[in-house]
Formats: sequence, structure tokens, C-alpha cells
Amino acid sequence: MQAFYDHVIKTLNKAGVKYVVAGGVAVVLYGYPRFTRDLDLIVLLEEKNLSKFYDALGKIGYVPKVPVTKEQFMDKKQRKRWQKEKGMVVFSFVQKDPPFELIDMFVDEPIKFSDLYEKRKKAKIRDMVVPLISIDHLKKLKLKAARPQDLIDVVQLDAMQRMGRAEK
Repeated sequence: MQAFYDHVIKTLNKAGVKYVVAGGVAVVLYGYPRFTRDLDLIVLLEEKNLSKFYDALGKIGYVPKVPVTKEQFMDKKQRKRWQKEKGMVVFSFVQKDPPFELIDMFVDEPIKFSDLYEKRKKAKIRDMVVPLISIDHLKKLKLKAARPQDLIDVVQLDAMQRMGRAEK
């Protein structure tokens, strides 16, 4: 599983994509070990950046989980329609071959991207830099989602901050 994350992050970094890692992987990188089956990303939703993101994932074998074209994916109005009509929160990319790894990208900015990017943590992991959502923004997203695992994550992140094990 670690190889999956490493490969994707290295590829996105090399392509110059502006993004931050969020979700369960961010929780793990802040020091709370738990299982997560996907990689959640918040990507700058500008056309040029989305094009780089789409192409970079395509080069390493990822395709949209739903059959849409690159143009549809990059179309802001189309993404808004998916949100409104289908309740879409994330757009998923899946590896074409086993083990069918999943990347979820938020279709809208849950928090203004410029703020997320400015306050990101640049986590040095092995031989790469991971643009990691700030712990405070991560907790805000987790509280907004309010699923049972998200609430557990917030409790754990709070505890780690109190013990000085996680940066703000």
C-alpha cells in the first residue's frame, strides 16, 4: 500500500501538480496509525492544474472510475452538475489493473485552496516531500464529514496535538 502512495505522490510532484494530501493518509502521516483504502487529495481546480493532474495519473495507469472524458472532468460547470444532481463529493480514479487502487479528488474546494496550500505542511517522507493538509484544516474537514471514523480521527489528532506529537 505504501508503494501506491509513494508512486502517486512522486508522479504528481514531478508533474508540478498543486495539491494537498487529506483524509486517512494525512491522519496516518500525522502519526495516528490506522487503515485507509484510498488516497484523498484536494487539487487546485484550475484548468491547467487539472490537466496536469489527469495526465499524470493516466501515465501511471489510473483512469476515471466513471466513464468521462478529460474535457468533462476539467469542466467546472460539469463538476457542479455532478455535485447537484448526483451528490458527488469526490471524483475517483482507479488503477486499471489489480489491486485497483483508488484516488479520490474533491470536486469542489471544501476550504479555499489558496488557504489550504499556504498552510500545508511539507512532510519529508523517505525521499520525497508530501504536501500535507494542515492538521487544523484536516480536523475541520473531518468534523464536517462527521462519519464515525472521522470523529475518531479528530479525537486522536486532538490527543496527539496535546501531547506535542503533531504540529498545528
